[in-house]
Amino acid sequence: MDKIALGAKIELAKRYFFDYCHLIMPSFYKSDRDYLVSVCGEFQSFLDDNEHDVLVLNMPPRHGKSLTLGRFVEWVLGNDHSKKIMTGSYNETLSTVFSKNVRNTIQEIKADKDMIVYADIFDAKIKYGDGAMNLWSLEDGYNNYLATSPIDKHWEWFVNTMLSRLESNGKIIINMTRWHSNDLAGRALKELPLSGYKVKHINFQAYDEKNDRMLCEEVLSYEDYQRKVKTMGADIASANYQQEPIDIKRRLYGEFKTYGNRSNYKKIWHYCDTADTGKDYLCSIVWGETLDGYQDVLDVIYTQQPMEYTESAVANQLINFKVNTSRIERNNGGRSFARSVREKVKGKCAAAISDFFQSANKEARIYSNSHWVEQYVRMPSDWRTRFPDYYKAMTTYQREGKNKHDDAPDATTGIAETMSMNTTEKIDVMKTIDTFKKLGL
Repeated sequence: MDKIALGAKIELAKRYFFDYCHLIMPSFYKSDRDYLVSVCGEFQSFLDDNEHDVLVLNMPPRHGKSLTLGRFVEWVLGNDHSKKIMTGSYNETLSTVFSKNVRNTIQEIKADKDMIVYADIFDAKIKYGDGAMNLWSLEDGYNNYLATSPIDKHWEWFVNTMLSRLESNGKIIINMTRWHSNDLAGRALKELPLSGYKVKHINFQAYDEKNDRMLCEEVLSYEDYQRKVKTMGADIASANYQQEPIDIKRRLYGEFKTYGNRSNYKKIWHYCDTADTGKDYLCSIVWGETLDGYQDVLDVIYTQQPMEYTESAVANQLINFKVNTSRIERNNGGRSFARSVREKVKGKCAAAISDFFQSANKEARIYSNSHWVEQYVRMPSDWRTRFPDYYKAMTTYQREGKNKHDDAPDATTGIAETMSMNTTEKIDVMKTIDTFKKLGL
């Protein structure tokens, strides 16, 4: 290669992460592999990005997740010998292999004059006598690299070990294939923003269904992808290759509609499913009927607290939201519960409170009304933080298999049933009026 051209390539490799990857490993980091150009660009911009503390990258297997992260560690240390890197893998073997690969790349000796090695680009060197597999330093650095792994309980390890060791203005990259909505990436996306961390999410699917194309046909062809789907099963393949966690793929409800500011409501409704046993939840929902047919959830009580607490809590809910009509299931003590609520709201709220026995099969009711719930029930835009337990119960309820609790979907189904009854009653009234008119009465 021409010395001037090589010098230009080396200079670009120092400045731009993708150029470094392309120069070191051109057979994989091809310029026409747009997703790799994008990933490398995201990694580099994240390094100096003041807007985000955490980058979550989800990418299917064999597309270069771990390889690119290792290259990034090499590139960062090459440009700044004072940087400190800590990597964590879900087991010690992977953690050690990752560390050794980075260390060996830095130490690589040129065996062919036409082969580009790390030392051709950067002057970083491993400190003599300080090159252990999982903890090593650069010659002019100190403890530049630490590789670790959790024994179990990955989230606790991440919070208590990884975050506790993060230096001021440090950055975190979570780099993984999805499995479950509560895997490390899932919990980071949901919980870290609540603690003040600013999180950026980059998500790559192996197959773009909308545009009918693969992320990279060379890395994974459509035919090979289809074989994997048939071999693994659709749910597992969807998690591994489409970044759709298994529990999300199987969940009953797809996506809930939300609303921002409250509207002027035609009527305020209430439905309460009392707890059947001590382990069940009471779920009490207040919603407003909008002029255009939506049901806006205004408040939710979702608790395992005893009846002494819930009777007063539900009564106050009816009073505070000026409920017009309330329906309370009287299964397993619901009648006495409704009686107590009536006594507590007497003179404070004009709600018409009725109690009724629910005899229909619970699962059948929930499933048959799920589409209506998705179409017409709207949640507050901040319902994930306002009603966290209810949110979790609704967004993880599975279409098939055992669900630990079904109280939240059951009560939410009550919204659909209540409004369906209300519509039927209106139709019956209109039919009666029409009959009277025809009879001239």
